[in-house]
Amino acid sequence: MSIVLRRNPRAMVPDLIDWFEEPFLTLRPYLGQAIRIEDYIEDGQYVVRAEMAGIDPEKDLEVSAGAGYLVLRAVRSASVEGKHRSEFRYGSFSRTIELPPGADADSATADYSDGILTIKVAIKGERQEAVKAIPVTVTKK
Repeated sequence: MSIVLRRNPRAMVPDLIDWFEEPFLTLRPYLGQAIRIEDYIEDGQYVVRAEMAGIDPEKDLEVSAGAGYLVLRAVRSASVEGKHRSEFRYGSFSRTIELPPGADADSATADYSDGILTIKVAIKGERQEAVKAIPVTVTKK
């Protein structure tokens, strides 16, 4: 029976690898969305589900709607002591989502369960097509 030996590159030169990674740690918020969402329309409501694990919704979450936008703000906090590698996201995060036409911001409701924030906003009236063909008439002189 043969044994597969795996090498850990961090164990060989950990300080060198950390030296190359540290300048790019500050770019992580710009490389991807801090708050991941999915949105859809269901039963006359615009529904947004946001991944918000690791926060206390009663004190670290703010949701606001108005002027055609939905704004999510959250703060994740943790204490890291010593020199450790961490890929967890800490700090304040926000995401602005454009509401669909006819959305009633006053009817917005939010529910947090198992790390998922679900926001529902009623849509008034029928949804209109975004693009409408306009016939052109030609006038001859």
